[in-house]
Amino acid sequence: MLEQIVTFKCPECGSTNIIIDSEMGEYVCGRCGLVIQDHIPSQGAEWRAFTAQERDARARAGTPTKYSHYDKGLSTVIRIEKDAFGRPLSPKVKQQMWRLRRWQTRSKVHASQSRNLMLAMSELQRLSEILHMPSSVVDMASIIYRKILNEGLVRGRSIGGMVAGALYAAVRFTKVPRTLKEIAEASQRTQKEIARSYGVIVRNLEMKMPIDDPSDYVTKIAEKARVSSEVEGLAIKLIGEAKRKFATTGKDPSGLAAAALYIAAKMRKEKMTQSRLAKAADVTEVTVRNRKRDLMKSLNMKKL
Repeated sequence: MLEQIVTFKCPECGSTNIIIDSEMGEYVCGRCGLVIQDHIPSQGAEWRAFTAQERDARARAGTPTKYSHYDKGLSTVIRIEKDAFGRPLSPKVKQQMWRLRRWQTRSKVHASQSRNLMLAMSELQRLSEILHMPSSVVDMASIIYRKILNEGLVRGRSIGGMVAGALYAAVRFTKVPRTLKEIAEASQRTQKEIARSYGVIVRNLEMKMPIDDPSDYVTKIAEKARVSSEVEGLAIKLIGEAKRKFATTGKDPSGLAAAALYIAAKMRKEKMTQSRLAKAADVTEVTVRNRKRDLMKSLNMKKL
């Protein structure tokens, strides 16, 4: 089996067209034919399987690494009911297993950093369940928190506030439509505290955060307000045209998305109120009204 790789160059001609021959165990240059390396060790399993059941039975790999768990999912679980063959343990062995299990639990929380990480990952799991966060965002937030913990940025600050700030940074970076207000309500902390923690994370980790796109909030608000797909598509087009005229800079993306949906609903002659969209976007009616006026002015639209 031949496979092309580009990890290094040929020492003879300098070509990066390197071919790996897994059957012969050789790296070969695709331009001049030079055998760069032979007797390559195989990275695959040493066993063969012909059915899915046989492959699952012979596989020895465990679960993948989970950064959202404080121990990355690599901890050992000591069971005290039965042995490896399913036979019940004797009372003496059970007592020994209880003792080992107790000392293992104590060793996990012995270091202050481990205790901090355990509390933080527990809080992150709670927030992700309340906000229905995708696993990719949770993993990124846990990686961000591990970095700031290693940098010593959590010292002197609340764990909950820094966890919420890391989650908001992950949300902004992945462009998931979640607002600072939603995260503040789920974490039961003020928006000011989370915004301060978010600023500390972005500055010290030198993260370049993308600007919020109002188009990302249109679908979320449209589903809550039960707007038709035609109105939703027209609203996205209106926001795109406003972005080309730089009319969305510095504006709240949720308010802009709600205003665009209101304008689109009026253009499609679909019954929709500003209060209904404001409630779906979690903004005030005044915000929707002001953003509607700004959008209509930038798009040179007449009264609806």
